[in-house]
Amino acid sequence: MDHAVNIPIEEADGLPPGARGRAVLALAVGVGLAALDTAIANTALPAMAVQLHATPADSVWIVNAYQLAMVATLLPIAALGETLGYRRVYVAGMALFTLASLACALAWSLPVLIAARLFQGLGASAIMGVNTALLRAVYPQRLHGRGFGNNALVVAVAFAIGPSLASVILVTSSWEWLFGINVVPGIIAFFLARKALPETRRASHRIDGVAGLFNVIAFGMGILALGDAAHRVGLRTLLPEALVALLFFVLLLRRQRGHPAPLLPVDLLKRPLFALSTLTAVCTFAAQALAFVALPFYFEGTLGRSPIETGFLMTPWAVLVGVMAPVAGRLCDRYSPGLLGGIGLLILSAGLLTLLRLPVGASAFDIGWRMALCGVGFGFFQAPNMKAIMGSAPPARSGSASGIVATARLSGQATGAALVAFCLTISHLQGPWYAIALAAGFAFVASVASFSRMAVAPPSF
Repeated sequence: MDHAVNIPIEEADGLPPGARGRAVLALAVGVGLAALDTAIANTALPAMAVQLHATPADSVWIVNAYQLAMVATLLPIAALGETLGYRRVYVAGMALFTLASLACALAWSLPVLIAARLFQGLGASAIMGVNTALLRAVYPQRLHGRGFGNNALVVAVAFAIGPSLASVILVTSSWEWLFGINVVPGIIAFFLARKALPETRRASHRIDGVAGLFNVIAFGMGILALGDAAHRVGLRTLLPEALVALLFFVLLLRRQRGHPAPLLPVDLLKRPLFALSTLTAVCTFAAQALAFVALPFYFEGTLGRSPIETGFLMTPWAVLVGVMAPVAGRLCDRYSPGLLGGIGLLILSAGLLTLLRLPVGASAFDIGWRMALCGVGFGFFQAPNMKAIMGSAPPARSGSASGIVATARLSGQATGAALVAFCLTISHLQGPWYAIALAAGFAFVASVASFSRMAVAPPSF
């Protein structure tokens, strides 16, 4: 029997403490696995490229395929959560993610692995697409900042464990175990989510399947065009992809005109605080992806570090995000998210610039404190920005706002990963340096967008 907590989101201000703890644990396990998988794949790309006999630029598709599936389906899945219930969508996503992880572990070639990563990304999309809406239902309003901060802490811990875990796996075993380790925790998370997550009131409107199809094609072709542009393919391939993406974006906007809860939430994007927070997120996660995908190549190719050393050198960034995320979550219940995010992103930009000045043969300490500085800056951004996005949307539109949170993150990360591939096609030796410089630029633009929010009045519902 299904024993889900049945407390409608509009009728209760969060769950009681005991039930809340179980629900938070269910969300943490799923979100942690999805984040861990991304961190492991990013760090292991150089080694996986060698073992799969792929070029470094082609190996980036191991990351891009996962992100493409997520970005293309996040908004339809988030809308599905509003009509079917966030809990049902989350549980289904947990099941698909676990099965696809097993398929990744059994893949025998790069094309097969990329195909399995597409399905894994679809499962992760269901997890991420409704995660923030479920957090809003689980925590009382006065603790939303703390809840989002704890969620950011889980992601940070997963990213902290990921690089070191990837290094250990690659030294002691083969790359297949990078994905195989998800299976048992995924099964546990599936049953935990079924029992602990609350049922939320469902929206009265129906999801528009045609609009959902338009969204998948528009975002999917857009990300595909971005990836092909990064690999510098000819216009004969790139132009049709870009035109198809543009056409279906136009069709999507026309299709959802007048809809009370549009799939692509243009009504929410008309709110200045929501739009600026979304822009801040896209630029920041582009900076993060540029850095996290490029740094392993930079440490190994430029600084001469081994794969296992690279894994440990990536860890200080994620550890400091984990330290700062709960602090920022509590502070954003008292101070402006625009101020906290702006300061943090300036620190992130400065930290990335200091990494560019590392000499060959730099010590672990020289690298570590720079990575830690980046982690401090990024940690001050995530929870305040998430609260700003969710707080600027009406409670009835939590699903759409949650979808935008995840879409902004994945769009930025997909852009960053594609730009790394582009930099590597320009120069295999200098490409990582160019990518990190771009990351510093994106972080600075994000800080400007964040500070701009201080002049915008918060909405009232």
